[in-house]
Amino acid sequence: MLEVILVLYSVYTALRMYISVMQISYINVEKQKSPVLMPASKYKIAAEYAVAKEKLSVAEAFVDYVLFVWWVLMGFSWMASWIQFQDGILQSVFFLFGFVFINYLVGLPFELYQKFKIDEAFGFNQMTFKIYLADTLKSALMFFVFGGGFFALLAWIIASSTVWWLWGFVLVFAVAILVNVLYPIVIAPLFNKFNPLEEGELKDAITALMEQAGLKSNGIFVMDASKRDSRLNAYFGGLGKSKRVVLFDTLVQKLNIKELLAVLGHELGHFSHGDIWKNIGLMGVLLFVSFYLFGHLPDTLFAQMGVAVFPGVEIAVMMLLLSLVSFMFTPFMSYVSRHNEYAADAFGSQMGGRENLVSALLKLITENKSFPKSHPLVIFFYYTHPPVLERLKELGYDATDVMADKKACDTKDVTVERTGNFLDEESERS
Repeated sequence: MLEVILVLYSVYTALRMYISVMQISYINVEKQKSPVLMPASKYKIAAEYAVAKEKLSVAEAFVDYVLFVWWVLMGFSWMASWIQFQDGILQSVFFLFGFVFINYLVGLPFELYQKFKIDEAFGFNQMTFKIYLADTLKSALMFFVFGGGFFALLAWIIASSTVWWLWGFVLVFAVAILVNVLYPIVIAPLFNKFNPLEEGELKDAITALMEQAGLKSNGIFVMDASKRDSRLNAYFGGLGKSKRVVLFDTLVQKLNIKELLAVLGHELGHFSHGDIWKNIGLMGVLLFVSFYLFGHLPDTLFAQMGVAVFPGVEIAVMMLLLSLVSFMFTPFMSYVSRHNEYAADAFGSQMGGRENLVSALLKLITENKSFPKSHPLVIFFYYTHPPVLERLKELGYDATDVMADKKACDTKDVTVERTGNFLDEESERS
């Protein structure tokens, strides 16, 4: 069984690296051609940024693979020999703390390089190391308190039930929904300040737009995103009574009211079409399949890894293999997401005006330094949003028409370098 898993993970890693290498080659060819959607100088910079990220992704995939092999061949047995308690639940919790901590340490250089080297070089990162350290400490404290409680409960379920995979799925799914409810009102305020949007034309227009779409929220807030990053973004966070509209301060500064309403109209399209619940449903299917598979792993697999079966190592194996299982689902989930984005664009163009949505897309793609072309494999696996060229085409514009439209292409006041979810084409790499 271990040999099969090693082969599958090897194929998975090779495919990840192949996709990144193909993307690098594709962009290096395309950047020599006539630019689209942005001036030639920014077109080249966007290409360089995309290539830099992909090169880092290749290195990270290789290190992830080495770490995976180490865990399954000797890491789990080594960890189990060091962490021993009479109480099985306590042993599981500390075993998982050690597992997560080692993975974090290995991944930390890539995170720091991305944020303080690549993003800084391209003018994106606004975060000081002091802020980064404070965020890290807050996250670590939350993980040890709430993560420890979660690990203990899941370990107890595994130790207590022969169908633990089913009850474990119920627990994880319930926690995921709870996090969605609490994030905007409890978690996010620990890291950012959220000030109610001031009374005025913008607030009145957003309120009217929400009433037209039938959305009720507990407020409209502006987040101090510029303290950490120059991205533009807006989102509807939370579920039920915790729903709120959040605007990044950078977005309010850089888009005019009509463009802001078009962007929010797009997000309201997701609300109107029930996309949040669809995504939760897809996540539930992925979790159910994953727990079923992990719940039927043979004991011989753990014997091959040189470790006795106990809840802590079973949860660690699940966490280790989840990226492999989710990667198999990625193309389908990305396809569904792209379909939903087209529908949200149509809704946004009706609510806020097609020209305003196109204008917002063009400003955001330029400010983001987001290269507008990608290799088909990258789109197939990772693009949760349709490529911007396709979005514009669906809205009735092509690149030539839009570039000829001075109003839509006016970026003389653009200083912010990138955007967020409204234009975030790629999902987070596994």
